[in-house]
Amino acid sequence: MDPHIQLSESTSGPNAKRKRVDDSPNDYSSFRDELIKMFEDWTAKQDKQMQKLFPILNGIQTANSTIESSISFLTEQNLDFKKKLEQLEIEIKKKNEYIIFIEDRLEELTRNSRKTTIEIKNVPLNSKETKEGMVKLVENLSKSIELNLDVKDIKDIYKSRSQTEKKSIIVELNSTFTKDNILKSAKAYNIRNKSNKLCAKHLGITSSPDTPIFIAENLTPKASRLYFLARDLKKSRNYKYCWTSYGRVYVRKEDTSPIILIQSEAQVQKMMND
Repeated sequence: MDPHIQLSESTSGPNAKRKRVDDSPNDYSSFRDELIKMFEDWTAKQDKQMQKLFPILNGIQTANSTIESSISFLTEQNLDFKKKLEQLEIEIKKKNEYIIFIEDRLEELTRNSRKTTIEIKNVPLNSKETKEGMVKLVENLSKSIELNLDVKDIKDIYKSRSQTEKKSIIVELNSTFTKDNILKSAKAYNIRNKSNKLCAKHLGITSSPDTPIFIAENLTPKASRLYFLARDLKKSRNYKYCWTSYGRVYVRKEDTSPIILIQSEAQVQKMMND
């Protein structure tokens, strides 16, 4: 067979390979151009979107900057307030300490001013009672407790400001020695006469002779309050002793226990809870 005839058949027969249209250089160039145009269109759209977003982003950035500045300002202001508050707390603490110091000093001065003073409590006095009449009552009391009290030992005498019918007689004496003698003698009398303790008749009062009377130190308002609380402590917590001495309040649990000076209501409350 002629080779030329075979070649012709192989290229023209049904199984002959067809030449692809898109394999031509022109087709590649067209496809590339189309891709470039698509990319450029997409890029342009993105640029438009970004142009729209830029003002928004700038606004957010500006807002964030403003917020950061505000937070920084508030933080600095808060620190400044904190420092001022701490300084104020220090000043308040110092002032409170000074107030306590002044109160303690005033309490001490008031207590010292009463160191020679006794109080006869629960006396049924009439509204027209004179100083001379009250001096006579004290003289009668001194005889009842077997104590020779000289009228000259009395520096001053007056009624309390209580609005009740039964009042206290405040007796200011010339010495703590005389005051102590009266208190000791009155206590000794009541111990000896448990069925006939001191009452109005021992003062020479006949209108209500059986009204019990009580002889005690003339305490400051603060000491009176502490003495009231200390007596409640004694009863509630089974303390054996509770007494006053020179305007101060003391308690003692047992005969061998240490003596405790009561100085504040908080101290009593703590002892109540222990």
